Amino acid sequence: MEIVIFGAGSLGSLVGAVLARDHGVTLVGREDHVEAVREHGLVLEGELEAAVAPRATTDGTELVADLAVVTVKSADTPRAADVLATGAFEAVLSLQNGMGNEETLADTLACPVLAGTASYGAVLREPGVVECTGVGEIVLGDRRGTASAIADRVGAAFRASGLETTATDEMDRQLWEKLAVNAGINAVTALTATENGAVLEAPAEDVARDATRETACVARAEGVALSDHEALTALETVATETAANTSSMRQDVRAERRTEIDAINGYVLECGATHGIEVPSNRVLAALVRAWERGHDLR
Repeated sequence: MEIVIFGAGSLGSLVGAVLARDHGVTLVGREDHVEAVREHGLVLEGELEAAVAPRATTDGTELVADLAVVTVKSADTPRAADVLATGAFEAVLSLQNGMGNEETLADTLACPVLAGTASYGAVLREPGVVECTGVGEIVLGDRRGTASAIADRVGAAFRASGLETTATDEMDRQLWEKLAVNAGINAVTALTATENGAVLEAPAEDVARDATRETACVARAEGVALSDHEALTALETVATETAANTSSMRQDVRAERRTEIDAINGYVLECGATHGIEVPSNRVLAALVRAWERGHDLR
């Protein structure tokens, strides 16, 4: 397959490096990373290893490929959609955090838009070098939660290249489960400068569990069958398996970048309000992270 990775940061570079073993890959990223990849190739270190030479560019316009994988921050999704619309793709797959990205892409693009989640741990150590800090899984499928032949084809290609991948026809539930996990981990670890395992212990545990439980409640109001027990089990599993990892939101805060709070706890807050559901823990977490962003002139 010909594959474009739109937003070649940590996760995008990890996915691109693995796929480039067997497929034609083009990375779209920041200038320093693109220059390093052009000059020396892309190196994947850690729990997965690869040394590959994908194409790399800072200009994502007018690209043509079988698949575009979108890994930009949620706030950059509208711009990504506009740029991708200048090219031609059989399908576009979002591997982004938070909710609403797929709808934003689908509103602009003519091709099918797939939804996906990725639990791989990735850190961009320096331009041209990405580290896999934890092997996880990619789950992908039709964004509306139906069967998809394109999703099956993409899943098979990913698996053949060495990425743990499952294609599902229950992607709507998968997205809400991931949102419930992120709601419990990301803001808590970002605000407290701790690793993911901190949400398994007092005093952060109660806040994380409340945020996750509230998210499951909103999911059910949206017609998604996600029980509190299932959401909390997912939180505990992810936090345990990635206990030493640094969440993406903590990485953003540490680098003084705008976070994805609006698409995570902020999304739960907004969707809860639509259904008349109070989500106090998500409200406080969203307010605190947004206050940090305003204090650093990021919003």
